[in-house]
Amino acid sequence: MLTQAPVLETERLILRAHRVEDFEDIVAQWADPDVVKYIGGTPSTREASWSRLLRYPGHWQMLGFGYWIVFEKHNGAEGAFVGEIGLADYQREITPSLNGMAEMGWVVSPKFQGKGYAAEAAQAVLNWAKANVERPLCCIIAPEHQASIRLAEKCGFVAQTDTTYHGANTRIFIRR
Repeated sequence: MLTQAPVLETERLILRAHRVEDFEDIVAQWADPDVVKYIGGTPSTREASWSRLLRYPGHWQMLGFGYWIVFEKHNGAEGAFVGEIGLADYQREITPSLNGMAEMGWVVSPKFQGKGYAAEAAQAVLNWAKANVERPLCCIIAPEHQASIRLAEKCGFVAQTDTTYHGANTRIFIRR
């Protein structure tokens, strides 16, 4: 079982494990109201972003899968911070239950949206998951978040049901 995110590379991106020095990029991303508009709606504090950063290696250590931090590839090396993507088990209290599944999620900095980076990173993660994750995959998306729904469908996720999570309308998608 892997205990740290492997490096994944695409034509334009590098996906790698999170590091402490990534903290300021994470803080800025999760404090942006445009980023969290459909993900709970409330910008994160530094404290919440720190907890998020610490949670990422825990998934890898305990479950063998988790999140990657995503950068543009520039001359074969890391360029600008793009966002985060990966698989998780958050033990969500949601009906129907997601227990036993790996929940895929993604977030792309607004200045990089519309470039196809999310789809490119998602395909890299799905290719990796096919060989390394034995759980079925799911994702949850706010029904109003059309860009994420299009990405989920492009990645083979199919809407299963609408529900609520923390008082907000949520759509559950499953990937067969």
